[in-house]
Order: sequence, then structure tokens, then C-alpha cells
Amino acid sequence: MTQPRKRRIAIACQGGGSQTAFTAGVLQGLFANGIDQTHDIVALTGTSGGAVNTALAWYGMLKQAAGDKTPVQKRIAAFWDELKASSPLEQWLDQINTFMIRAAGAGHLPKLESSPSSQLSQLLQQSASYLLPREHYLDFKGLLESHINFDELPQLIEAHSPALFMGASNVLNGKIRIFNSLADPITVETILASAAIPSVFPAVKIGNDYYWDGLFSSNPPISPVLRPVHMTNNMFPDEIWVVLIDPLRYDKTPTTPGEILERRTQMTSNISLVHDLEKIAIFDRAIKGGGFKEGYLEERGLGKLGKLTFRLIRISDALQPALDYSSKLSRNPQLIDRLMAEGIRQVEDFMPTLSKPGADPESVLELITE
Repeated sequence: MTQPRKRRIAIACQGGGSQTAFTAGVLQGLFANGIDQTHDIVALTGTSGGAVNTALAWYGMLKQAAGDKTPVQKRIAAFWDELKASSPLEQWLDQINTFMIRAAGAGHLPKLESSPSSQLSQLLQQSASYLLPREHYLDFKGLLESHINFDELPQLIEAHSPALFMGASNVLNGKIRIFNSLADPITVETILASAAIPSVFPAVKIGNDYYWDGLFSSNPPISPVLRPVHMTNNMFPDEIWVVLIDPLRYDKTPTTPGEILERRTQMTSNISLVHDLEKIAIFDRAIKGGGFKEGYLEERGLGKLGKLTFRLIRISDALQPALDYSSKLSRNPQLIDRLMAEGIRQVEDFMPTLSKPGADPESVLELITE
């Protein structure tokens, strides 16, 4: 007797700096619940911190397919454990940084801008490395390389491997760039490009182009997992699960500089997501209304569009108010542990809902603003 095909899913993860410790918890919870056994994960997509988390999960899946026994969730947890401020000095400096950001945001201190490419920033970085000698604490590139062996990726990727998509913004021409494991070499630079917050990291050079954080253009990439030009293995998802960091709704009018910055960041973060969902909803409505000739979409590999559903996983309303802009840049261990625990807890509530139908593209826009 033929076994029914597993439901194909794509997991899309928003960026948000250290707040994506929530995403790390979500992915840990999903893999701990054996989601890769009960479902067919055909794509992992992410931007910025979401790209880091999905790259770790993707690498863990590739390693397991090659016979490695390390659970995917342990790889994600190990990365974040090393990212956290651990020594008293690291935690003290993190507290000072958080205090300065919050004080400037409240208007109590002047806000000083400095380019991460400037000589002053580089001198401060070098000086801090002498104070904080722990390997990779200030070396994000080295941290990624210690958890992902980029040299072995070409040997690990197979035709049936899940696709990895990471969103970035081309600084010079303003275009969206989606790094795609089915077509592009995945290097440490591609992850750094997706996560290059302009106020923190210099633009990342790849080839002749320079890239900033994908938050400006594709956060997270969604439409590429539905297009044959990107999904060259034709393994299109039946469902897309979106891990949200920034809320679309805000309970009050922001008035302080810090509140304005946080809300502006949230709105910028969600623009591309809303636009992607609106485009998919338009196509979905046209398909269901008979707006395409029979066989047209099938011939182009888009036959799944009319049956696509979404599911959302997001930070609870109780925790969201405690997450100001400074928490996106903090490596406070209590904050990171709390966010990861929140992600795991949300998965516990999410798993029982899988027996129910997901939301169609039009309905998910309403759900996302609840």
C-alpha cells in the first residue's frame, strides 16, 4: 500500500537581531518535536538573525542526511550559547551598551552616530577585543565558521536537499538579493550580508557588489519558494510557516525617540512581508476565480498556488512590550534565554493546531494584524 505523501512545508523566519533568539527557540521546539520526520521541509528562508537561525537548521539537516547524529536543535542552542555574554565583563559591557541606547532613546543623552567602517569604530573594536579575549565573542564571522563548516557544504547538498533562501539588500543598486542554495554557493559572506545591520556592521562585499541587512527588502523571503526560477528542484511547499518577530500592530502612538525608532524599525521590517502576502493573495484569488486558463499554472510549475496555506508563530502579547530597540542589539543571557524559552513554549501551543487547516493567503493578512 502506498504511503501518503508528507505535507511539504517552508519555514520563513523574520530578522530582528537578538530578538531572533525567539526564532532559535521555535526551531529547537519544532525539531525536538520531530517536525522533519512528520513533514517534508522543502525550504528554509530567513533574513538577518532569521537567516542565521535557518542556516544553522539547514546545515544540521544536511549533516543528519549525511549520517551525523547531532540533533538539529542542539546545533542551534550551541550557537546561541556561545553568542551570549557569559563572563562578568561581557555582561557589564552589554549592560552599559543597553543603558546608553535606552538613555539616548528616552532623550536623556545625545545620540552619537558613527560609521562601523570608520577608523574610530575599528579602533574601538580592536581595543574591546583585548578586554574581551574570549574567542569569537566580537568576531561574528569566526563564530559562524565555528558552527558551520562552509567548505563541506558542496559535498553535503543533494538534489533532494531542502533549499535555503537568505534575503539581502544590494547597497549600490537598491535591488533585493535572495541567496539561494539551489543556485548560489552558500558562504559565510552570504549570511553576513543578510545580517549586516548598517549601524553595526560594514557593508559586505560579494563579487563586485556590497550588501546590507535584508530587512530593507525581503524579510523574510516568501515568494521565491513558489517560483520555479528559484525552486529549481520543483519541490513547492503545501504550507508556509512564518516565524514573526516584529508586530504589525502597536498599542499607542510612539512619542519618545526610542519608541519612534522601535516602531519605525517594526514597520520597515514588515513592509516586504505584507507586500509578499498581498501579491500571493491576489494570485490566489485569481486562481480560485478561474482567472487562468486550465493547465496554464501547471505548465509553469505553479499548480500549488491555489492550494497554499499559511501558519504563524509569534511572540506572545505578554512578552512583546518588554522588547524595545535595545533588545535587538543586546546579548544579555537572561534576555536570550527568556526569548528562546518563549519560542519553545509557542511551539508547544502550535503543534496541536497542525491537525486543523491552515489559513489561505487572504486570511493570513487578517491574522497577522490581530
